[in-house]
Amino acid sequence: MRLVTYDAGGGRRVGTLEDKGVVDLGFNGDMVAFIESGAPIGELTPVEDARLLAPLRPRSIRDFLTFEGHLHNALSRLGRPIPDEWYTVPAYYKGMPDTVIGPEDEVPWPAYTEKLDHELELAAVIGTQGKDISRERALDYVFGFTIWNDVSARDVQTRELPIGMGPAKAKDWDGSNVLGPCIVTADEIDASNLRMSVRVNGETWGEDSSANMHHSFADLIAYASQAQTIYPGEVLGSGTAAGGSGLELDRWLEEGDVVELEIEGIGVLRNRIGRRGG
Repeated sequence: MRLVTYDAGGGRRVGTLEDKGVVDLGFNGDMVAFIESGAPIGELTPVEDARLLAPLRPRSIRDFLTFEGHLHNALSRLGRPIPDEWYTVPAYYKGMPDTVIGPEDEVPWPAYTEKLDHELELAAVIGTQGKDISRERALDYVFGFTIWNDVSARDVQTRELPIGMGPAKAKDWDGSNVLGPCIVTADEIDASNLRMSVRVNGETWGEDSSANMHHSFADLIAYASQAQTIYPGEVLGSGTAAGGSGLELDRWLEEGDVVELEIEGIGVLRNRIGRRGG
């Protein structure tokens, strides 16, 4: 199924995205509750004038760095090699769930940055509670996959990262994380080899495949769940695909740009960039 959260004038509802539009699934609750309840299907009702929202408000968001090509492209611009530790540790930083917006929403441009950047990522949504999960069983805990645009303030990131605390205001503002347009359930997609691309105003800026992840989603889940319980509705991001950011090209977003992230089997996540400081 291609699951969505939508609003047709009566508040947030869970539905499925069909060829003819959105169909309500007859569930009284949000997407996280739907996942926790085992994805129950009630009475199916076609919906008119449905506006897609972010598919879920995640319980947590962890963003990893799994694409060697992206890391090489980014660090080579600084004259730095990839650290040896990267090859052995699927490290991550934690984002803020309340910053998440959805498809067709305008991406706010905070007044404190001049270099706004998109980031093309594949994200797994956890479906089952677990702890100390083995790599061999890790994918059994995935409910589905969605697209993540991890919007970044690159000039701020350059100042923050040398401190060694990870990104802060380089990643955190209202609307800095975009998810959507849907969650494709894990039984309908093989996330190990999906074509990924990003277009800005219709021009392709980068293309890659999830097959090029050095650390797999099984690695990420096993690592994150060490001595810690993970819960349905948590989101784990792949990190940026090679060519999936303007940083790698020294090309930067402008006001009004339309950014389209496309991942095979999921769809297109489209957003317009807002005014600086707007």
